[in-house]
Amino acid sequence: MHQLANLRENGGSESGETKLKISKPLDRFPIEIFSFAHSLEHIDLSNTGLSTLPDDFGRLKKLKIAFFSNCNFAIFPKQLASCPELEMVAFRSNQMVDIPEDSLPPKLRWLILTNNRIRSLPKGIGRCSRLQKCMLAGNQLSCLPDEMVACRKLGLLRLSANCFEELPEWLFDLPELAFLSFAGNPCCSLPATSKDARDTTPSNFLPDVSWADLDIRDILGEGASGTISKGSWSGIDQVEEVAIKLFKGDVTSDGTPTDEMEACMKAGSHMNLIDPLGKITDHPTKKGLVMQLIPTCYNTLGLPPSLQSCTRDCFSHEIKLTTRQGLKILQGVASAARHLHERGVAHGDLYAHNILYNEEGHAFLGDFGAASIYGNINHRKVERLEVLAFAHLIEDVWSVTKHKFDEEELRIAMLLAALRRRCSNPTSGQRPDFCEINRQLSAMSSSGCYNAVEVVPVNATLDTQPKR
Repeated sequence: MHQLANLRENGGSESGETKLKISKPLDRFPIEIFSFAHSLEHIDLSNTGLSTLPDDFGRLKKLKIAFFSNCNFAIFPKQLASCPELEMVAFRSNQMVDIPEDSLPPKLRWLILTNNRIRSLPKGIGRCSRLQKCMLAGNQLSCLPDEMVACRKLGLLRLSANCFEELPEWLFDLPELAFLSFAGNPCCSLPATSKDARDTTPSNFLPDVSWADLDIRDILGEGASGTISKGSWSGIDQVEEVAIKLFKGDVTSDGTPTDEMEACMKAGSHMNLIDPLGKITDHPTKKGLVMQLIPTCYNTLGLPPSLQSCTRDCFSHEIKLTTRQGLKILQGVASAARHLHERGVAHGDLYAHNILYNEEGHAFLGDFGAASIYGNINHRKVERLEVLAFAHLIEDVWSVTKHKFDEEELRIAMLLAALRRRCSNPTSGQRPDFCEINRQLSAMSSSGCYNAVEVVPVNATLDTQPKR
């Protein structure tokens, strides 16, 4: 019991714990945890080495979140199905091989099974009608059960680094699926005789960069796939300030570093993408890229989804864009997306938290961790999924825009609302492509009415606001 007492995270209130975390090695599930059964909502037993759960685990009637990553569960524990409120489950890197029928919690919204050995999903996943986010990268899946078509709320799906020869047709008809990764599967391979015009686009072959020519200084950020640092590159004639990304080399929640590098190189150069400048060839342990260094005047547009918002970004209440900024950000991202899809690349993670912007509204779309190169997959269907992600972005940008509601701005608001509705059509085939989206956004801003102006913040929405 002393181990639990040392790991209480909510101040030890008399009313009971709502969250517990244990990281020390365990040879059994601590039965002392049941003393919090009346209140416990979040439990994290990752890195403890657990391999089984007790039969009466369902006593945790209020449990909503359960993390068992980096443990030793070879089989998904059926005891979780007896937890009536359980919404989020994580078994990352367990070397899990099997998920029995009737083992998934009935209220499941968020399932993380990254980096295991799973060959098939149970048909019962189709009964998880609330499922919104499903992380399956780095397994041995070659198909999805047809029953999964009933998961109509599924918004984000990670299938990278598996064994799919093809993706099911019904996948592209799910009305809310907007974020899909599928790199590192056989279905992404292009046949030698391919006549696809997109294949003639060079993959932006990058120069080799010697690790000895790089000087790393400050760390700029760290994500699931690697660390980005500020540094300098000593070229032949000059020293250039650059960003240096070193990949961790593991399977991430989105895919593999190798696939991210290939997609980044395939994407090439564009004014709204962070340009790759070279690939590091002789680092002693890691792969890496040398990339364009973004000036410090650029800020991140959004914050990653929370446990509550699940598939939707969060936003700081301090962010307030002008209508002119918002339109220019949307134009830049749409232009970058059009460029990517013309090259047969799906970004897979078209979120505000992957967008940098400056005061003028110029935007950079970054982070190719979930990007996929099409291969043999129908590019129109993949693009229409990403268009739904752009619909969410329109809504998000409008929700953090301050408005003055003059006649011209109201016209823009109506046009953006109409575009968002088209981009979020539940029938994916009826959504516009990014070429059409670019044309419409250009027409909206062509009047030149949006100069830098001061406006009064007003609470306003474009149909609905994203969760904060």
